[in-house]
Amino acid sequence: MRIILMTGKGGVGKTSVAAATGLRCAELGYKTLVLSTDPAHSLADSFDVELSHEPRLVKENLWGAELDALVELAENWGAVQRYITQVLQARGLEGVQAEELAILPGMDEIFGLVRMKRHYDEGEYDVLIVDSAPTGTALRLLSIPEVGGWYMRRFYKPLQGISVALRPLVEPLFKPIAGFSLPDKEVMDAPYEFYQQIEELEKILTDNTKTTVRLVMNPERMVIKESLRAHAYLSLYNVATDLVVANRILPNSVNDPFFQRWKEQQQQYKQEIYNNFQPLPVKEVPLYSEEMCGLAALERLKETLYDDDDPSQVYYHENTIRVVQDLGIYCLELYLPGTPKDKIQLSKTGDELNIRIGNHRRNLVLPQALAALQPSGAKMEDDYLKIKFAEVTRV
Repeated sequence: MRIILMTGKGGVGKTSVAAATGLRCAELGYKTLVLSTDPAHSLADSFDVELSHEPRLVKENLWGAELDALVELAENWGAVQRYITQVLQARGLEGVQAEELAILPGMDEIFGLVRMKRHYDEGEYDVLIVDSAPTGTALRLLSIPEVGGWYMRRFYKPLQGISVALRPLVEPLFKPIAGFSLPDKEVMDAPYEFYQQIEELEKILTDNTKTTVRLVMNPERMVIKESLRAHAYLSLYNVATDLVVANRILPNSVNDPFFQRWKEQQQQYKQEIYNNFQPLPVKEVPLYSEEMCGLAALERLKETLYDDDDPSQVYYHENTIRVVQDLGIYCLELYLPGTPKDKIQLSKTGDELNIRIGNHRRNLVLPQALAALQPSGAKMEDDYLKIKFAEVTRV
């Protein structure tokens, strides 16, 4: 299965681009599902059809679906939902309030990953296009396998064993005081089972022959800067970006003096997109005179975007992580485009290299050849962070 993740700052038109991409893939004969994981769904409005949690046929070879976190929770994590609801009801919440609050922060992102894994395992579709949440939320989604693994290995698994062992002893004293039971084995096992699925999905997300991200942006300063950060963070998580879509560019036919300054700024920012994201290919889309709602409008967008192209192709192959050995010295190279060196913090704990850029962190498990060494220097060169490793000097 080919997986394409569409992301970008809120309001740049990523849903329209995702829908148009789905139309072209279906036209080429691929069984295609466009899945919205954005809590503020607009995919149904884009197709101008009713969509639900389960895939619905939009036209031949094309299905659409909008993730419903409540349904996903009930179907796949029922024991946890019932337990959280029990706890909330014991604290005085009733009915709908308790059910709604049972979806803890971050669960939408987790369910999005699990849904992707399920479709991949079932193999019912040739192409899965994910209309993801705006950039920041999408990056949290992609970081879950990395960050979740760190917590699961160090905290959850030991806590799980202790909880199961102590529950029969503590439960008789705990329930009369708290008003609810301690979590049983089914509840404690569920998060770890989900983590195992997500860990398997990480291998798919980081395989750039199967999964790539497409950044949708408008020629505006703030949008470009956020997209540049997203590109660097995606590389940090070893997820490849293969295409940039520059959307809503004022066409040359617009000659009204009111738009002259705007057109000049757009030309400047459009050039910045080409300069800052090279060697990634860039596709331009004009600002249309009508809304991109309904299949007729999306057909026009599809023609502009792809013409005779096959959108399921990988437009650019990025090698985001590589290990180079030269004269007995190892160097770990991370593709972090547009990231100043002074924004990067490095530390090493055991066999993990901790990399922080702003508020994004990755714990990179080092290859065996590097695990016993210590970082001895780092520099940015050709958009790669190059970290040298040397043997630990013993006194």
